[in-house]
Amino acid sequence: MSYQIQHNRRECIGCGACAAVAPEHWEMNADGKSDCKNSKKNEKEWEIKDIADADFEINKEAAEACPVNVIHIVDKDKKQII
Repeated sequence: MSYQIQHNRRECIGCGACAAVAPEHWEMNADGKSDCKNSKKNEKEWEIKDIADADFEINKEAAEACPVNVIHIVDKDKKQII
C-alpha cells in the first residue's frame, strides 16, 4: 500500500513538532512555517507528497504531533488515515 501526505501549509502555525519528530521529511522554512520536503503544491496550495509504506509510521507520528491538525495522511484510495 502507498500513502500520501497532504499538508495544509497555509494554516500551519510553525510550532516545529513535525520537523522535530520526522526531520527527514519535514523542515522549518524561513517564513516560520513547516515544509514537507520534496513535496508538490496542489491547486489548493496544499503540499502533497507520496510516501512509501516504510515512511508511514514516522509521518503518522508527525501528523499526530501537529497541534492544529494540518497534516493528513491518506491511503491509495484517498481515504484519510490521519
